[in-house]
Amino acid sequence: MSFLWSLIVGGIIGWIAGLIMGRDIPGGIIGNIIAGFVGAWLGGLLLGSWGPEMGGFYILPALIGAVILVFIVSLIMGSMRRGRS
Repeated sequence: MSFLWSLIVGGIIGWIAGLIMGRDIPGGIIGNIIAGFVGAWLGGLLLGSWGPEMGGFYILPALIGAVILVFIVSLIMGSMRRGRS
């Protein structure tokens, strides 16, 4: 059950990060979950473990890490689109 809870929280974190950045994450729900998990890992590395915890994620560092990840992914996807034109 905790794995399912982690998937839900990871998806919500990825979705909120996409809303904050105003960009869609490629892959839909799966992309949101991946962005949430990778963002939590990145935020944990950069900011440590502080703030409220839910589903095994520290919410604030995970959200900040996911926003950074969405920004990086959108830069890469934008440069790939411009390269094809």
